[in-house]
Amino acid sequence: MDDNNKEERTEKKQRNKSLFREYFELIAETALFVFFVMTFVVQAFQIPTGSMEPTLLVGDFLLVNKMAYATPAFEWEKIILPRKKIDQGDIVVFKYPKELNKDFVKRVVAMQGQKIEIKDKQVYVDDVDIFEDYKVHNDSRIFSNNQYYYYDDSIRDNLSPQTVPPGHCFVMGDNRDNSMDSRYWGFLSLDLIKGRPWLIYFSYRAERDAYLKSSFRERLKKILNFFPKARWQRMLKTIN
Repeated sequence: MDDNNKEERTEKKQRNKSLFREYFELIAETALFVFFVMTFVVQAFQIPTGSMEPTLLVGDFLLVNKMAYATPAFEWEKIILPRKKIDQGDIVVFKYPKELNKDFVKRVVAMQGQKIEIKDKQVYVDDVDIFEDYKVHNDSRIFSNNQYYYYDDSIRDNLSPQTVPPGHCFVMGDNRDNSMDSRYWGFLSLDLIKGRPWLIYFSYRAERDAYLKSSFRERLKKILNFFPKARWQRMLKTIN
C-alpha cells in the first residue's frame, strides 16, 4: 500500500514538473518571439506632436514596419520578404539626427541628387512645383529672406536651392507651418531611417504636447480619458 502511495506521489510530482516545464517553455518561446518581432519586424510608435497633421494626429498609435527598407542579407530574403526602395512621398520614421535617442516621423520630399527649393511655401523639386494634396498651411503669413527678425520663419517659407547629397533625403512634415524638419536641421541620412509607418492600431484625442506632461496627475488623466476620447474611426487604418 505504501509503495503504491509513493508511486502516485512520484507520478504526481513528475506531472507537475512536466506541466511547469511546458508553461515555462511556452512563456519563454512567446517572449523570444515578441522580442524578435519588436526588434526586427515592427515598432510601436506614438504621435506626440501635430507636425504630420492631417495625415497623422496627436494621439495616434502606430505600428512601424522596420523591414520595409531593410537591406536583405541573403538572396532568398528578396523573394520571401521583398523590400521597398525609399521614394519621394514616403512617410518614414527615423532617428532624429540632433538627438539619436529620439524618433521622428516625416515625409520624404526629395531624394539624393534632386534639387529642392521653396518659394513662398511652394516646394520645387528639380525646378518643378510638386503637387502635394496631403500638406496643409495654417499660417497665411509668408516670410521672406530679407526679413531679418524672422530669419527662422523665412526658412520655413523660402529656402534657397539645395541639392540632396548621396545617401541622404530631404524630409518635411505635412503640417508645413508647424514642423521641425530638414528645413531647419538639414538633410536626413538614409542610414537613420528605421522604417515605414504601417497601421494605426489605436487613436484618441490627446491634448497638444501631452507628451511633455509627465506628472502623476497628468498620467492618471491620460489613462482615465484613454477610451472615452478614443477615435474609433481611425482604428486599423493603414497609412499612405
